Amino acid sequence: MAEFGDARIWIRRAVFVLLACVITIAHMVPLDLRPATWAAPDLLLALTCAWIARRPDYVPVYLVAAVFFATDLLLQRPPGLWAALVVLLTEAIRNRHRDLRTMPFLAEWGFVAAGLAVITLANRLVLAIVLTPQAPLGLTMMQLGGSIVIYPVVVVVTHYVFGVTRSAPGDLRKIGQRL
Repeated sequence: MAEFGDARIWIRRAVFVLLACVITIAHMVPLDLRPATWAAPDLLLALTCAWIARRPDYVPVYLVAAVFFATDLLLQRPPGLWAALVVLLTEAIRNRHRDLRTMPFLAEWGFVAAGLAVITLANRLVLAIVLTPQAPLGLTMMQLGGSIVIYPVVVVVTHYVFGVTRSAPGDLRKIGQRL
């Protein structure tokens, strides 16, 4: 039974990486050659926040860093900046995991929304300081708003499709530590 628990965690980690690959490849496929007039929500960021808020042991920090650094490279963003900001956000969510599992969903959603807003604005600020070209502010805010709005949908999909549920206060790891 203990071996199954370890296998389940590794399977969920592999599913997360597979979903990250699918989302990144879908983001890279050109659907239209005209300049963008709207920005799609950041599904990978919403998925990562949802999984960490639900089960932080499924998505360790090194996996978050590796996935987002790879997306920085593939999407031609400044390498490491967005990955570092996402790691900071996910670690803040991970540190509040015990509080989030007892809060109502609206409180969790508000906490994640505030974190998304902070890292988005921090990213824009750092890019402005180093004079890196950026997307228009309207598109960035549209993506932020879309990411916040889509978060509940991502949570529902991760709960019912992938079985990533909140851990109960009495759940124990394989070695007897509390989650």
